[in-house]
Amino acid sequence: MHLTRLSALAALMMLSGLVSAEVRVEGPVEYGVFEGPKAALQSGERVLRRSNENIEQTEIVPARLGTKFGLRYQLAGKVAEDVPLTLLYFTPGIRTPDGKRHDKLEVTQKLVPGAPQDIMAYEFTESHEVIPGEWRFMVFQGDRLLVQQRFTVR
Repeated sequence: MHLTRLSALAALMMLSGLVSAEVRVEGPVEYGVFEGPKAALQSGERVLRRSNENIEQTEIVPARLGTKFGLRYQLAGKVAEDVPLTLLYFTPGIRTPDGKRHDKLEVTQKLVPGAPQDIMAYEFTESHEVIPGEWRFMVFQGDRLLVQQRFTVR
């Protein structure tokens, strides 16, 4: 009888949302520069890229158009309606053509339970984005830091 009440209580808590999955990084985190086309690009030009590109593991990123760098990782415990991820890109200060300075870029990303891997990346597609210095990438779920990586663009 006691076991039945505990099972019923656990089921009610899960249905009411009081129990949520513990999202966590599982396995190694790949980081560095994504290997892609090595074409000389002009500002605003883009090249179609594959999501499964190899990553050259490095913290040093070339400051040139077309460079894509970041992280590839696998999250376990994802539930579609759970707290989304917050991807924070701390930059050395991107100055957009309108004169505004951006030291931090923030992206909110819903959890996709069926996705085998998650990616946080940045690709230099405009001349004003290619800023030498330290770039720091951080992935949060709510206030929990899941993964972070620093890069030096030069």
